[in-house]
Amino acid sequence: MSYILILMIIAAAGAVVYALVRGLIAFANMEPGDVDADGITASHKKQNEMMFARVKYQAIAIVLVVLLLVLAGGQA
Repeated sequence: MSYILILMIIAAAGAVVYALVRGLIAFANMEPGDVDADGITASHKKQNEMMFARVKYQAIAIVLVVLLLVLAGGQA
């Protein structure tokens, strides 16, 4: 069971890195002229999406680490 949790933690950490890199790329490619009707750039929307995705994946990773620690503590 712990091997599966470790693989899931690694996958969640990879998703965090992916969302972080995508957010940084969106930040680097910011174009002030690309504004929608609300005055928000497409790059800004993508940055926000990636920020929320990163936070979500970090929360999942933390829950998995806590679950792994609880299971490992019960085996001792």
